[in-house]
Amino acid sequence: MEKFDKKSIDQQVRDGLPFKHRWHNRFHLEMPMGLINDPNGMTCLDGVYHIFYQWNPFGAVHKNKSWAHTTTRDFIHYSTPELGMNPTDIHDKDGCYSGCGLVENGEVRVLYTCNMKDENNVRIPAQRFGTLVDGYVRKDAIIVEKNPEGITGHFRDPNLFYDHDRRYFVLGAQRENQTGTVLIYREEDNGNWSLMGDLKTQLANFGYMWECPGLVRFDSKDILIFCPQGLDAEEFKYQNLYQAGYIVGNLSLDAMEMLHGEFQELDQGFDFYAPQVFSQSRRKILLGWMGMPDKDSEYPTGEVTDAVPWRYSLTMPRELSLKQGHIYSKPARELENLRLQKIDIDADRTSRIDSKLFEGTEIDLNIKFASARKISLALDYDGEIAKFEYDLSTQIFTIDREGMKLGGRGQRRFKIFADDSIKLQIFVDKTAIEIFVQDGEEAASLFVFPEKDSIPKMILTSDSDLQRVTGKIWELDSFKFE
Repeated sequence: MEKFDKKSIDQQVRDGLPFKHRWHNRFHLEMPMGLINDPNGMTCLDGVYHIFYQWNPFGAVHKNKSWAHTTTRDFIHYSTPELGMNPTDIHDKDGCYSGCGLVENGEVRVLYTCNMKDENNVRIPAQRFGTLVDGYVRKDAIIVEKNPEGITGHFRDPNLFYDHDRRYFVLGAQRENQTGTVLIYREEDNGNWSLMGDLKTQLANFGYMWECPGLVRFDSKDILIFCPQGLDAEEFKYQNLYQAGYIVGNLSLDAMEMLHGEFQELDQGFDFYAPQVFSQSRRKILLGWMGMPDKDSEYPTGEVTDAVPWRYSLTMPRELSLKQGHIYSKPARELENLRLQKIDIDADRTSRIDSKLFEGTEIDLNIKFASARKISLALDYDGEIAKFEYDLSTQIFTIDREGMKLGGRGQRRFKIFADDSIKLQIFVDKTAIEIFVQDGEEAASLFVFPEKDSIPKMILTSDSDLQRVTGKIWELDSFKFE
């Protein structure tokens, strides 16, 4: 295990800001060095949002699992990220794995998975509280010492929820028969935590492991968010190596059962995993990891001259809503404050629109079809092309990055209904792209890594004249680190 020196590591982060590499993003959280992944510990105290995320400050590989920490009041201005937690003792010597955040007695606290391996390389996970003190997590009590009988060492990612003023948490797990499940623990009157069992669902053989669970409530509906691993790909779903999605229904803690609809994916792109949702009043705010486990080769790390390479981003914060059993997601409203200059789009009876973009761009378009049936919006990076296509007759939306030279390529296809028009909101950062279709009915996240240092052009084409295209193209400012 590497030697963690918080003072030195924090100084390296300060020295790396503002970002200098041409692939570093402007309005996505990331680090100047090392590898980040799962967002963790999201909570709010006195109007300040606390965001943690997993981080290896020593290299762009999945080792030395620690937590970084930053704060914001507006999702635009952030405190300089710092080392918030790292392996310190026998319990978490093999990694501080994912967990959640909470506010208790005026303090920011976390609950996370300690990971250790014994002399036979067998995982012995434990669940532990911590308290944020002067920018660093003090390790507190271990409340679950090991995985229960019938559950393998893949036992992690606690996420707290409340019911009738009692605290519970869900936990991702793998049964010994190699099927995924979610366990529920309850806090007793004496302060101890007891296992209630695994949650019964209609997904008995749905992958070999469920990671990163979270229970969110929208009025009378319960939403279980989780990441199943081991699903077979189908034509229009489960196309990534691992999935991130949810089921909607009603949870009975007495029966330890959830009656629910089908599993739905939260994001239709290539690069989305381990989402965490934070509830504040009636707002539900999601952050996800822009990346995919076990796919590091698809994510270039920059020039070999970098002293410590870096990899991955978090998504922009998204606000969630539930409509007719389906989660809609939109960029958090605060992100409108990134907007600078704009280009107005208003064209009748056209089959092509070209426009310049900016170093950071938001594209908002409302496209009315008329006799046209197919549209293609291309981002042209000096001849490298990423395309977003929609076929009205088949209702198929396609994301195509086969025209890029570096990083992951391929296509993603999903179904979405449009009658006579389609709305697109596309955020184009240096490498990170997020798309919201039909007012957020579907979202998609992906990376592109242009070979040249270029700002893309937008080219919108159709197979026949479109009735009308209206909208705006905004230049977006960068996040500010203070």
